[in-house]
Amino acid sequence: MTQTETTTAVAVYCASSTGHRKAFQNAALSLGIALGQAGRPLVYGGGSKGLMGIVSGGVLKTGGKVTGVVPYAMVAAGGEKEQTDTPLGYGKIVLEERGRESVETVVVNSMHERKMEMAKRSCAFIGLPGGYGTFEEVLEVVTWSQLGIHNKPIILVNIYSYWEPLRALVRNGISEGFIQPKNERLIQFVDGPSNHEEHEDFDWGSATLQALEKWETVIDSYTYDWTKRLDGKDLKKGEELTAT
Repeated sequence: MTQTETTTAVAVYCASSTGHRKAFQNAALSLGIALGQAGRPLVYGGGSKGLMGIVSGGVLKTGGKVTGVVPYAMVAAGGEKEQTDTPLGYGKIVLEERGRESVETVVVNSMHERKMEMAKRSCAFIGLPGGYGTFEEVLEVVTWSQLGIHNKPIILVNIYSYWEPLRALVRNGISEGFIQPKNERLIQFVDGPSNHEEHEDFDWGSATLQALEKWETVIDSYTYDWTKRLDGKDLKKGEELTAT
């Protein structure tokens, strides 16, 4: 799929582990159900463990469409290893896994291709809590947005203020002159209730989709033409993640 094709699919970045709080799991399920009920296909990292398994399970529960993108090395190794201090090891990746036969699994060669494929298939990016991999995925699509490689919503689900350190980091970058003030809005945060005691039962899915519907373009013009190539042969429209 190229960006020239219309899609309502959403890429969700999140952990292959569940975290220590029930609210993280509930939010992932809420988001999956909301995406499915809204008729928005899910594009995600392909695992059936952790928050990845919960959000995709929520979409499947509503009869929604799910596409998982997995590097071949992870298929060959048996899954995506949980990088937390737990004995769980690999969550085995099984193509056409029982109960998840309707998941379309796309196998690519590398982590870079995985991120490119997920981005091409999606019209927006949502980040649930996660670790280094989730941080990297979120910040890469923010960078792509800043450079004009794409022009798509980026929304972080801020359960228990999980993403608050990133918001503070961005604001520090602005105050120190490394980020333009308007570019703070490249990331939208869904903060939920001010009282954290309400976060476990909050409808994060509906709140996140409302934020997605209200999203507005931040940058009106870009410096770079990403169809240009070193060999002088310009790419055809849709062959790059050009801004739309």
